[in-house]
Amino acid sequence: MAKSPAWQRKEGKSEAGGLNEAGRRSYNRANPGKPGLKAPQPEGGSRRDSFCARMSGMKKKLTSAKTANDPNSRINKSLRAWKC
Repeated sequence: MAKSPAWQRKEGKSEAGGLNEAGRRSYNRANPGKPGLKAPQPEGGSRRDSFCARMSGMKKKLTSAKTANDPNSRINKSLRAWKC
């Protein structure tokens, strides 16, 4: 049985949220026609502003109260990594 790509498994995910370098490499290899994934941009800029606006809206509308308040949920870890 074939293994799924690293970005879909635990070894491709960062403990702090999002993907680690191995996960980004795996995703880019599996999706050659798409633009490559980039690391978080916590220092600021238009990518960060766009990400924070999108993910904050997703957190409010698409998660349960339990997930939204859980500091270890993937969405909260990602928002922290991006310093939103």
